Amino acid sequence: MTLHIVGDLQGCYQEFQDLLEVLAFDDSDDELWVAGDIVNRGPGSLECLRAVYQRRDRIKVILGNHDLHLLAVAHGHGRLKKNDTLAPILEAPDRTELIDWLRRQPVMRVDRAYGVAMVHAGLLPSWSVAEAERLAREVEAVLGGDQVDAFLSQMYGNTPARYTDTLTGMERIRAIVNVMTRMRFIDEDGTLDFAAKEGLSSAPDGFKPWFQFPRTVEDLPIAFGHWAALEGRTPESAIRCWALDTGCVWRGTLTALTLPDATLTSVPSRQ
Repeated sequence: MTLHIVGDLQGCYQEFQDLLEVLAFDDSDDELWVAGDIVNRGPGSLECLRAVYQRRDRIKVILGNHDLHLLAVAHGHGRLKKNDTLAPILEAPDRTELIDWLRRQPVMRVDRAYGVAMVHAGLLPSWSVAEAERLAREVEAVLGGDQVDAFLSQMYGNTPARYTDTLTGMERIRAIVNVMTRMRFIDEDGTLDFAAKEGLSSAPDGFKPWFQFPRTVEDLPIAFGHWAALEGRTPESAIRCWALDTGCVWRGTLTALTLPDATLTSVPSRQ
């Protein structure tokens, strides 16, 4: 079996179909992972969400920050922003089915047979993959359970900016979510900067991309999305990782990593 890992779709449905065709994706032999941000900003958010839901036996997803934003709005704890393309989902006849399925999706996936971990934004260098998996399960228990509204009502926010294991309650869950779905630059203590969103040169003083800090535990390589300004490139000094958000919604490309050969395939944006 072949595993394909695709960067942020962000509602780029036609490009998603183009990529599946180029990959010759076969439901009977292949599996495909999407690295979060299935929806938003592109014109086909509803179509993308339906596509991954309808083929959920072979297409696996994780939640990105835009997917969590959709959940918050759908549950009445957030507002649509000017450039959001989520209204068709919220108005769809199958809205309830799609939203209920989406909130039960993980924030991290690991396949040790293929030797890869996938998360939307990244992992703190101090976390082993096993520890990150345990933290991810904490988030998923909240989103998939009775505390979903309690969390979504408190999800937005930049504090605490640093995860520590002494955090409790919704602050703990928000800190884990911010690392896994929003992180770009951190300092040596693992404090997140939320303002800088451009390329590597935009790092604030004392901060570096999370993947340029040495990992405490030598572990699986990480496939991630979220950071379109990287254009799929990380410096040679980076830990083992693949940056897969190549900015399809911003007129870039939609990219897939194929394992076990570690080949990259891209299709151009139609935006």
